[in-house]
This record gives sequence, structure tokens and C-alpha cells, in this order.
Amino acid sequence: MISATTSEAPHVLDGLLHHGTKLSIHEHYTDTGGATDHVFGLCHLLGFRFVPRLRDLKDRRLATMAGLEVPSSLQPLMGRPIRADVVRQGWDEVLHLAASLKAGTVAPSVMLKKLSAYKRQNRVHLALQEIGRIERSLFTLDWLESPDLRRRCHVGLNKGEARNSMAQAIFAHKQGRITDRTFENQSYRASGLNLVIAAIVYWNTLYMGRAVEHLRSQGRIVPDELLTHVAPLGWRHISLTGDYLWQHAATGAGQQRPLRNVRHRDAA
Repeated sequence: MISATTSEAPHVLDGLLHHGTKLSIHEHYTDTGGATDHVFGLCHLLGFRFVPRLRDLKDRRLATMAGLEVPSSLQPLMGRPIRADVVRQGWDEVLHLAASLKAGTVAPSVMLKKLSAYKRQNRVHLALQEIGRIERSLFTLDWLESPDLRRRCHVGLNKGEARNSMAQAIFAHKQGRITDRTFENQSYRASGLNLVIAAIVYWNTLYMGRAVEHLRSQGRIVPDELLTHVAPLGWRHISLTGDYLWQHAATGAGQQRPLRNVRHRDAA
């Protein structure tokens, strides 16, 4: 649970390190609200490819190492040089911080909030910020040069928005607002919502798999690479407010409802 008034950026690494699944995450997509220099730096140190969709990209500045000559044509794109001395001074502490986060000794969001609170007195904060500026500059160049990177980011974020749309559709009671006062009750309500979402995703995945097997059994070609573009996040075929017709819904133990044949007419 994250407060609605709290920045989401410190919690990005919480999800990457403590998602509680067996997934091996290599690349992570966020909107601008989830991106800071500290997140850029720590994602690099922890082995994640951080790919945020940054708005106002034309107003952002690149960073280069101090002492390097920059062509006059690129001067308008450049910001303050990287302070390599700051990185060297805080390097050991930054590595210690990354190792502690990886081991689960402390939550990333807790440490990032503490570093931000004492940024003028803490060299770890300054060193991590400079490392993040390096990573942000390299990412910006990759983003401008790689249409495939931009496409992957948009696809990933669209799936996230589809999941959020499903959650809003399911959470019809109290118009999607959590009004419980205690953190414990808020967690119970959020966990209940996630359980319903997981049940729908599982149901969709199960029947989509059956549909693919049915098509292949009839000799239809269904390439595996196309399945990566299909997400089990639809809910329009599910009655969320409920008309319960038990005589039609009942099936025996271990049985599934039959697939329906749907025919589509070509547009005239």
C-alpha cells in the first residue's frame, strides 16, 4: 500500500526486488512519475534495465564527464558535467547500499526517502545521483536511437494500464475509493481486489490456452511469437455485478465449460 500523496519513484525498486514470484525481471517500464536519478543509478547497480517513458524529453539535458570537449552543435543539449570525484568518494558506500537492498536487509523505498531527506550532508546521496545522471543520459540516447526500445516500453505500459482499467471496473463498490482508516483494513481491501484480478487473469489464461490448442488441432497455424502480444486482461465477458444462473454455470469436478464458436463476417 502506497499513500496517494507519496511519490511512486521510491517504490519502483520495492516491486522489482520483492515481488514474491519466480519471475526473473530484466527490463522495467514506468511513466515519468517513477523515474529519478537515484532509481536510474540503483537499477543499473542491481542489474535491471530501467526504461521510463519520460515526458518533456526535449527539455531534458544530457551529462558528460568533466573535461571532455563538447561540439558547439551539442552545447544546447548539455547540462552540468558529471562530478567524478563525488562518485569516487561515495563508491564504496553506494555498493554497500546496493548489496543491502539486494539481500533484503532494508526496503529500497525507506533508504531512498532517508537519502533524500539528508542530501546536503550525505555523500551517498550525491554519488548515487551522479551515477543516475550517467545512466539517464545513456538511456536518453538509446531512447532516441531505438524505435524497438520505445515500442517495448509503450507495449509494457499499455498492459499495465489494461490491468488498472480492469481493477477500476471490478472495484465498483464505493466507486473505487478505499475509505478504510487503518492501514491493516486498507491492505485487506487491496489484497481482496488483487485476488479477484488474479482469478480473472487465471480464468482467461486457462481458456485462451484451450482456444489456441483447439485452433492448432484443426490445422490452424498459431505462431508462439504472436501469443506474446495477447494479454489475459479482458473482462467484458465477465459479469462483474452478477446474474447468477446456477443451472447453466454448474460443471462437474475437474470439468470446464465448453468453448463457443464465434463467427465474424468480413466488412463489406
